[in-house]
Amino acid sequence: MVDRRDIGSWLEGPGSRSGDPSSYPGERLGMPRDGEGSLGRFGRRLLGVVIDWTACQLIAFAFFSVPLPFTAVATSRDSLVLLGLFAIENLLLVSTVGSTLGHRVVGLRVRSTDGRTARPFQTLVRTVLLCLFIPAMFWDKDGRGLHDKAAGTVIVRT
Repeated sequence: MVDRRDIGSWLEGPGSRSGDPSSYPGERLGMPRDGEGSLGRFGRRLLGVVIDWTACQLIAFAFFSVPLPFTAVATSRDSLVLLGLFAIENLLLVSTVGSTLGHRVVGLRVRSTDGRTARPFQTLVRTVLLCLFIPAMFWDKDGRGLHDKAAGTVIVRT
């Protein structure tokens, strides 16, 4: 559950809640420092989202006549189509294979914090909050966005 102290810990930096700085991101969650099963770092996650968004943009262009970026002004309908495709991609792929296209390319996977595959409800919560964008912009000292904290998920390396 996300509470005020989670955002406070993000603002105050490492060690603010427990008083003990972690030696690496994911240590508090029992994850290895690096390699398979370690926490997916920001650069990989960002590249994965860019790949997913680009794929959705191309699908929207091909099937729904949504203009490509910098070619024309998109309408609110175009933006909703694109966001809807992004949500559908996340819901379908994360709940079935555990990763989106972008996650797969950069070697990431979405897992539940208990180490199992993310359950459908977790995927739904994560996707809705990810589409709102703001929760994804705030993360804790382990690098988990508020959308992952609320859903009880974590992105790990494969």
